[in-house]
Amino acid sequence: MPTLDDILESTGEFDRFQKQLFFVLCLLSAAFTPVYVGVVFFGFTPEHHCRSPGVAELSQRCGWSLEEQLNHTVPEWGSHGAGFSSRCRRYEVDWNTTGISCTNPLGSIVGNRSTVPLGPCRDGWVYDTPGTSIVTEFNLVCEDSWKLDLFQSSVNAGFFIGSMNIGYIADRFGRKFCLLSTVLANSISGILLVFMPTYLWIVILRFFQGLVSKGCWTAGYILVTEVVGPKYRRMVGILYQMSFSVGLLVFDAIAYAIPHWRWLQLTVTLPSCFFLLYYWCLPESPRWLISQGKNDKAMKIIRHMAKTNRKKMPSHSEDIKFEEEDAGKQSPSLLDLVRTPQMRKNTFILMYNWFTSSVLYQGLIMHMGVAAENMYLDFLYSALVEFPAAFIIIVTIDRVGRRYPWAAANLVAGAACLATALVPNDMHWLKVIAACIGRMGITMAFEMVCFVNTELYPTYIRNLGVMVCSSLCDIGGVIVPFIVYRLVEVWHDLPLIVFTVLGLIAGGLVLLLPETKGRVLPETVEDVENFHR
Repeated sequence: MPTLDDILESTGEFDRFQKQLFFVLCLLSAAFTPVYVGVVFFGFTPEHHCRSPGVAELSQRCGWSLEEQLNHTVPEWGSHGAGFSSRCRRYEVDWNTTGISCTNPLGSIVGNRSTVPLGPCRDGWVYDTPGTSIVTEFNLVCEDSWKLDLFQSSVNAGFFIGSMNIGYIADRFGRKFCLLSTVLANSISGILLVFMPTYLWIVILRFFQGLVSKGCWTAGYILVTEVVGPKYRRMVGILYQMSFSVGLLVFDAIAYAIPHWRWLQLTVTLPSCFFLLYYWCLPESPRWLISQGKNDKAMKIIRHMAKTNRKKMPSHSEDIKFEEEDAGKQSPSLLDLVRTPQMRKNTFILMYNWFTSSVLYQGLIMHMGVAAENMYLDFLYSALVEFPAAFIIIVTIDRVGRRYPWAAANLVAGAACLATALVPNDMHWLKVIAACIGRMGITMAFEMVCFVNTELYPTYIRNLGVMVCSSLCDIGGVIVPFIVYRLVEVWHDLPLIVFTVLGLIAGGLVLLLPETKGRVLPETVEDVENFHR
């Protein structure tokens, strides 16, 4: 009996039908961008200082520039020196006192500037930005700056919990149902988030967005790879991920045009509602239908595929079987991932690389948002390098192999992070170049771990292995906001040193994995053990 892959050879492995489906699902992948990296614009922290009653009026009376106002009325920022104004402390003086000098205002009030007591920002902050973010709206600075970390960690916690359940929903109810239900939930939560008046409810809805949005992206990935022939599957998977990079460029442009976070959130969420129209134009995965014994429905879709591709159905196609019918009926177990030496080594190295890829990818984006001279331009440059990263993968994986390009990508990312940290601040252009090289390296590593993971596990435990290992990606996403936003308070480039260590270790560990180029996917644990011989 023919399998679906056999029939696809006759009806078209990547023809008009698959290309149309691929295009509409790539739109879905691009729309995932604001959820995954939206903190850069939604949580932008501009320069700020304490609001002191009377200072604005005094500055206007004296005709001070902003720099003069800061020098006269805001204390220095601890060890940062005279060029930096304190963000969290203010002088405890009454700026409404009459007779204050315009040339030495503090001296005219208390005499000696060094003896002026300092206090917290009791009257809020003044932000140097024409727009708004959740930071400026809810004053997530100083003692409350950790709440920005929580804002981003909450969406990654949603990714983690959602990924544990989304595979079951997609396998139990179908790829199309999974995709449409998560699109609906993501659209509703994204729109509600715009109108929430409190920080707590925003974090709750952000968590819910994470719970469903990654599942939506994953369901699209599964569907698009299940309707194409085997030789196109890897390329389609890489290009589907590259459409996320296109989403980065579009999101950057929209954020530049709309600098107010609530309007930005509404603008990037509303288009998701149109994805509900996929109910009428998106087919169910015929591979899933066959696995559920619904061959009649699968054949109806396959005939439509053949008609769209202008191909003929092969003979005896009604007797189609599911590819895994002949596989051994082994029950997957978590212990199988660590039971034998090579499986154990594969599992731990893959888990670490998923963790590292997430920490470096998200961490470099967050650090760029903190360090950027022009946030929108730097975001654009770092997004553009993701395209050559995908091209390098497509060119090298079937010529050079998986292991050496993957290891090199991690090592380059780690080395570039170190270079970025060591370049002087007055050479910002060089720091941007080094950071972009690091971004390209970790993008390659991230995309490669996605498909190499599937090549290192036997059939009966492949889905479980990918789910368990990739869960470390979401754990890394929960941790990375605290690494970036807390460590920059100690030293601005300290997060980059952490990224360097993680990336270099990941590159070295990849070299301990077997090369899978040209090898048949393993069917049993014994096949995996033989990979290393």
